[in-house]
Amino acid sequence: MYTFLASFTVHPDHRDDFVDIALKTGRDSLANEPGSKDFTVVADEADPNLFYLNETYADEAAFRAHAEGPYFTTFFAEASKYAEGPTWLMKGNILEQPA
Repeated sequence: MYTFLASFTVHPDHRDDFVDIALKTGRDSLANEPGSKDFTVVADEADPNLFYLNETYADEAAFRAHAEGPYFTTFFAEASKYAEGPTWLMKGNILEQPA
């Protein structure tokens, strides 16, 4: 599986807007993109304007399909108005433990 962690710094007046669009993107992606496996929105415990998206896909091709799809496009069209990012903190493949 392919996963990443990205951060966004959000203008204080738009924190709720960012949370709403990020959660909607996660719900829509998980419901409609077969390769989407997890989409978690995390608020930083020390900085109320910093958020993380931790997403997991079946593989890198599934992530590319997501990145070319309508939910990704809608998210960035909205979030880019009041958020800086993404800052890619981690990208890679999950290693499976042997049975």
